[in-house]
Amino acid sequence: MTISGNRPSKAVAFLFQRVKASALLQDNRLLASGNEAPVALRAARMVLPRGRMPHASVILLATVVAIFSLVPLGFIGWVTYDVGWETVRALVFRPRVGELLVNTILLESITIPLSIALAVTLAWLTERTDIPLARLWAWLAIAPLAVPAFVHSYAWVSLIPGMRGLQSGVFVSVLAYYPFLYLPVAAALRRLDPAIEDAAASLGLNPWRVFFRAVLPQLRLAICGGSLLIALHLLSEYGLFVMIRFDTFATAIVDQFQSSYNSPASNTLGGVLVACCLFLLGFEVLVRGNERYARVGSGSPRPADRRRLGWFVVPAVLLPVILAILTLGVPLVTLGRWLYLGGTDIWRIEVGSAFLQTIVLAIVGGVLATIAAAPMAWLSVRAPGRLQRVLEACHYYVGSLPGVVVALALVTITVRLVLPLYQTFATLLVAYVLLFLPRAMVGLRASIAQAPVELERAAMGLGRTPGQAVRQITMRLAAPGAAASVALAALGITNELTATLMLSPNGVDTLATKFWSLTSEIDYVSAAPYAFMMVVLSLPLTLMLYTQSKRTAGQ
Repeated sequence: MTISGNRPSKAVAFLFQRVKASALLQDNRLLASGNEAPVALRAARMVLPRGRMPHASVILLATVVAIFSLVPLGFIGWVTYDVGWETVRALVFRPRVGELLVNTILLESITIPLSIALAVTLAWLTERTDIPLARLWAWLAIAPLAVPAFVHSYAWVSLIPGMRGLQSGVFVSVLAYYPFLYLPVAAALRRLDPAIEDAAASLGLNPWRVFFRAVLPQLRLAICGGSLLIALHLLSEYGLFVMIRFDTFATAIVDQFQSSYNSPASNTLGGVLVACCLFLLGFEVLVRGNERYARVGSGSPRPADRRRLGWFVVPAVLLPVILAILTLGVPLVTLGRWLYLGGTDIWRIEVGSAFLQTIVLAIVGGVLATIAAAPMAWLSVRAPGRLQRVLEACHYYVGSLPGVVVALALVTITVRLVLPLYQTFATLLVAYVLLFLPRAMVGLRASIAQAPVELERAAMGLGRTPGQAVRQITMRLAAPGAAASVALAALGITNELTATLMLSPNGVDTLATKFWSLTSEIDYVSAAPYAFMMVVLSLPLTLMLYTQSKRTAGQ
């Protein structure tokens, strides 16, 4: 293999040449001394100094981050112990909690099946049929992710002021969240081997039975993963359901917090919400099962043939067209209408100030989340094991918790233990790091896995310390993945609402919080510029997700 091109490539080639020359020199010296037997072993030890890898220090850093990520769970245990079991039982086992639980169960049990049916149907049409303009419909299917969920609600409430209750909540939730299912299902369909479907058809199964018996089981992992993501978003969503006046645990916790800071009622509701999150995680593992679907044998799978729709092409095209109108047309037309009615007067200096503050918080929070995720990402690739799996679970679980629970935990800790940190930038940034740590982990771990470990060992063989080898070699090669992790976390921070509302210092307004304060005053015209800027900032994330899903399928 020839290494050429830019400076990092030349540096890698130089490292290999130096290590090879050192190994040959050592071999000649050992042969000259008559010590032939251990030549290979000693040279290997010199080139691959496994014992010098910085596992201990990295494990220590990852453990510190894992302990911080356990703060929300520790908060729940602390609240239970502090208020006493009798108080907890009185606050949990009451009609209000039962009402919120029924609302949550109904919302989840209706929204998720509808989202599955919609996403699977749309993915099948765009990936496996000859529907016209398939690439355009595929892009429009994930474009709703660029519109925050509470902006979807804002658009529909502006259009139909009487929207409220469970039905409206299900309708808007499906429109806002079904792309989380479409993305993994469409990616899975691109990777499926059509030979399995051909074998099923050769056994006499009609196309419908082939789909349900041969294709749908292979989509189980994608469906379970996307459904879990939607279920967790439904638990944590606040703005969407407040605007349509549908009570959930998240809305009740924020309302209770705003009426009385650090009250036992809001804390115990947070504990119930965490229990719901853990139940969903366990239920998803149970439904997902242990089955794996993979192609074995020689050769490679051929691309799937697209089925001809025939006369069904008209209703097939109507589905993505109607979805595009509902998910993109209504929000964009509503925003355009309010922007037109407001004219240039609504583009005041506060919009620029909120934009700058959002960008600063997003970039700083994204960088800090990526730095905090780096030790665990390196360990998961370089030193897998039981301890690594435990620490990695601590890093990932916190991403499933609603922002309101993380904010409640930090409010309680700062008020009771370190009052000067209450409602400061430091506390807000800690919340962002905890909430978006899993996002930073995903991209960074993938990039570190593509950096050969032999380069670290070669650098250490040339006299670099383990820390220098990781910083100068691995992290430089993983820089594109780190930049993507920063972008993903930053864009998540841009649209974060509940934790920012509860923790932001006085005088600090992000696009999301400023938008929310204006919509709470029914000033939809003045809120439109903030919603528009959030959509603009979210577009790169949507494009990144679409591109990544194509790369996963090798397209």
